[in-house]
Amino acid sequence: MKKVFTGAKVYRNGRFVEMPFCISDGRVVSSPDDSFERVAVDGCYIFPGFADVHVHLREPGFSYKETVKSGTLAAAAGGYTAVCSMPNLSPVPDCAESLKLQLDAIEKDAVIRVYPYGAITVGEKGRELSEIEAMAKDVCAYTDDGKGVQNAEMMRDAMLRVKALGKILAAHCEDESLLFGGCVHDGEFARENGLPGICSESEYGQVARDIALVRETGCSYHVCHVSTAESVELIRKAKADGLDVTCETAPHYLLLNDTMLMDEGRFKMNPPIRAERDRLALIEGIKDGTVDMIATDHAPHSAEEKSKGLRGSLMGVSGLEAAFPVMWTGLVQTGVLTPEDLARLMCVAPRKRFSIPGGTSLGDEADFCIVDPKRRFKIDASRFASCGKATPFDGYEVRGRVILTAVKGETVFSEL
Repeated sequence: MKKVFTGAKVYRNGRFVEMPFCISDGRVVSSPDDSFERVAVDGCYIFPGFADVHVHLREPGFSYKETVKSGTLAAAAGGYTAVCSMPNLSPVPDCAESLKLQLDAIEKDAVIRVYPYGAITVGEKGRELSEIEAMAKDVCAYTDDGKGVQNAEMMRDAMLRVKALGKILAAHCEDESLLFGGCVHDGEFARENGLPGICSESEYGQVARDIALVRETGCSYHVCHVSTAESVELIRKAKADGLDVTCETAPHYLLLNDTMLMDEGRFKMNPPIRAERDRLALIEGIKDGTVDMIATDHAPHSAEEKSKGLRGSLMGVSGLEAAFPVMWTGLVQTGVLTPEDLARLMCVAPRKRFSIPGGTSLGDEADFCIVDPKRRFKIDASRFASCGKATPFDGYEVRGRVILTAVKGETVFSEL
């Protein structure tokens, strides 16, 4: 494909500049000639393709919730050109043989780049370490997402082995001894509705433990789905001390608090939506660089599994198709962030940390998306490409429509 997109602001060298955006043979080039097809996208933004380091594709093992095909189609519709897929599958990718089943599905059906995680422990059960070294060449990092590693000695050993490989350990921080069957944040909504709460310490206690282990081992460490003010402060101090620590949060933690909950499965996720003080701390964290990136924790379930309210529904919501427009509307349109900030959080930082190729700079493999900031629409989960339709943002009036997504210069989604 040889195309030049005109009339848009292109992300280049840390800022958006109005300029022609030229693609030839799958790469970003400097200038077109007469052989280039010209496409006018006046008033749009051309972002490096969004990269989500926290996505559940559910295959193999749970294809009734999502498949590699449906999940990556959903990602493309949301402007994503790369996702990192979590290992809570069946079989769990805890050895090269199990990982190959996932790699085969990705090779067969993925429409964008997919980078799998390897599990930290066998079966994600926390009893013995997985075959970490045997998976190293095929995984982006290691995690037991969905479960915290409860044993500190086991986490230390995992960090040492992951460090020796030059890889990242990404932690779902959750102390199971503090959960007590909770289904929402231990806050105002839980008290008013008589629901068992999940305390903030169940997250930040393990963040504190793991940071102490990073200080000891020197491991490259990433904290998944940060949701509490205390976690943000712990990570801020770790960074100030020079530790190799990064973290992510998700759109629902940045835009919602527990006073906005409804007794519907689409508001149930892990960790839960927290208090307003936590939301404000996360906003401050993304503004000052403590929180490195925005991930969706896209975790689709069947309609039945999400139909049992806050007590009975499974934890997890679908996020890939709503993430950009709700961030653009809720944070950029309101002046909290600039378009450049959002590009850093959704494109640049995750690509840098997890070594994901592609972008909009000269010579890059042309992974990009085009956004029309003026397009108004309503989030309609029933029309998601994802098999999972549960999102707390269903019905939201938003701006910022992804109208084209391309990987290596080839269109994988288009509304042009």
